[in-house]
Formats: sequence, structure tokens, C-alpha cells
Amino acid sequence: MKIAVVGAGLMGRAAVYDLAHNKDVEKIGLFDINLKVAREVAKKYGKDKATAKRFDAGDTKTAAKLFAPYDAVISAVTYRYNPGLAKAAIKAKAHFMDMGGNNDAVAAAFKLTAAAKKAGVVVIPDCGLAPGMVSVIAAGDLAQFDKPESLHIRVGGLPLKPRPPLDYQMVFSAEGLINEFYEPVIAIKNGKKITIPPMEGLEELSFRGIGKLEAFTTSGGTSTLPKTYGRILKNLDYKTIRYPGFCDRFNTMLGIGLGEWEKIAVDGVKVSPRSVLKAVLDKNLSYGDPDLVLVRLITEGKIKGKKRKLVSEIIDRQDMKTGLTAMMRCTAFPVTIIAAMAASGQIKARGVVPQEKAVDPGLFAKELAKRKIKLTRRWG
Repeated sequence: MKIAVVGAGLMGRAAVYDLAHNKDVEKIGLFDINLKVAREVAKKYGKDKATAKRFDAGDTKTAAKLFAPYDAVISAVTYRYNPGLAKAAIKAKAHFMDMGGNNDAVAAAFKLTAAAKKAGVVVIPDCGLAPGMVSVIAAGDLAQFDKPESLHIRVGGLPLKPRPPLDYQMVFSAEGLINEFYEPVIAIKNGKKITIPPMEGLEELSFRGIGKLEAFTTSGGTSTLPKTYGRILKNLDYKTIRYPGFCDRFNTMLGIGLGEWEKIAVDGVKVSPRSVLKAVLDKNLSYGDPDLVLVRLITEGKIKGKKRKLVSEIIDRQDMKTGLTAMMRCTAFPVTIIAAMAASGQIKARGVVPQEKAVDPGLFAKELAKRKIKLTRRWG
């Protein structure tokens, strides 16, 4: 298999690492606007399988030519580039997967269904952690029930040892982080699809060995699940996990307008408040401390007429040997698993397809286990 990765940032380098350790992958193309960084990542993580080349993710005309030699393309750049990259991959007759996180970008991808089918390829958006991994796990959990009724998803990436004032560190793109806390949230309540505000519905929860935490609504996590299971589930929601107090503090920053795109004048210079917030978060919360990822799915429904509850959990910590953070592992490894499945022919679907429909949950769980991402399930 030959697989291309666009973006040499944290998630891109984790993707290169995992693909390089897949014996069935013979060639990896790494494309980034910074050639020096791309070469460093290819050398450090690529095991002589990766080659680097300079590429601007917005240059869709060049993209189609670059992607032509590859069986599949992974986007590890910010979501706004994904629709254009997907078009280029389809033109190159290569499968395409991204790490998503934005509802509008996903909607744009689904408009390419006819073109992808004609090209004989599959496009699967939102293949990161959440959305992504959790959607495939959810599909497997829901299939255990004769009549599934509710699905509650809780996910968080946290520093192992929190530092004030936010008890948080940057574990992925600041732009993606702000987007989750700013855009509207899609959920299902009492059998109806609804849109609710982000950073609401605050609740307490805990994980064994971690202690008390909080969770609140954020955008993008449910991805295509409401559409896929809208006629089946009575309730579906997604919340982000943080250490206690985060929601209130961050909500205050957004409340005074720091999430706005519209530029304002500061000392005679027009600047976007969101750009300022992004820069401040990157500068002051990029600690590089060890991290962990927490995942909990609670599925409720009936089996043989009796009410049952299934709880699936992942607690993943930074790999100190490889240096890959928990967020890198849990975001990049799902997309590399899915890309390899598509390139090898294990995914038969063509067109633009949600991961919960395209990916076999059993095979996916086995691949996670190979990468020491441990999924546990318990009935209650």
C-alpha cells in the first residue's frame, strides 16, 4: 500500500509513525508547507518508507497530481482544507480520510458522493478521536442491543498533572479547540434532532485513578451519528471532559468576544479576537507535559425485552518510549487504521460514507489493541 499524509504537525507525525510500522505499507508521502519540518518528521518517524515534499494544502490543482501515485490520502491539516483535498483525492482516484471536527466541512464532503462513487473510491470524514474512533465504537456497542435507546459520549484530552489557571494544555490545534467550544452542538433528545449551545449541560463524572472531572457540550463530536441513528435512538449527546472549573473559565473568555472572527482595531491595527486567543493559547498552554485521553460511551436499550446498559471506556496515556502523546495516538491511529483498511480492500463501501457505516467495529477494535489502545466494556 502507498499512503499520503498531508500535514507534518503533531497528528501528521503520529500518522507517519503508525504507517511506517505497518508491514503492508510500502511507501508514505508526507506533504507540508514547511519542507524542513516535513523532512525532519519523515526521517524521524518514517523508517525509510517516508519521503517529504513541500505542498500548500490550499493548492488543490497540485494536490491531484501529488496524490495520483497513492492508494489513500490522510488529511492531518485543519478542517477548512478538507473539502478541497477530498476533491483532489477523488480526481486522483485515491481514498480519502480526514480528522474532521467541523460540521460544515463534513457537509461539504458529502456533496462529493457521486464523484467518489464514479472514481471508485471511498471518502470517510471525521476519522480522528471524537468524531472518529468513538463513532466506530458506538456502532459496535449499539449493535449489541435489540432495541438501543440512548447513547452518551464523553471524551477528553488532559494533562496528566494539571497546571492552573485552566488545568489544561494544548494537545491539538488551538483553532480546532476554539471551534469545538464556539460552534452549535447537534444532539438527539426525546427522539428529535436538536441544536443546542456549546459549553452547557455541565455535569460531574470521575474515572478510576483520575478523580473528579467535569463534562459539557461541545461541537462536532456527534458528527454523522445523529443522521445515522436518528430514527433509532431517543437520546444522543456528546460532551468534552475537563478538570473541574475549566468550563466556567473558558466560557468567560468566549463571553467577552474572544472567539469572534470579525476584526477589531487595536492600536490602529485590525486583528481578529479569535486569532489573538489562538496565539495566546498556543504560547501559554503548550507545556509538553505527559497527557492522557479519556473515553466513555454509555449505551442503554433493551435486549430480549430487558433494559441493559453497556459502558465502554478507554484510558490512554502518553507513550514515553516513542514520545507520542495520548492525543496523537488516539487521534492519528484511528485514521491510519481506516486508511489502511480502505487501501487494502477491507472497506468495500464507495462514495462518501460515515465511519460508523463503513468500518467493521470488530476489526477496528483489534487494530486498536495492536497499538496498545485498550478498550474495555462492562455491562450494568
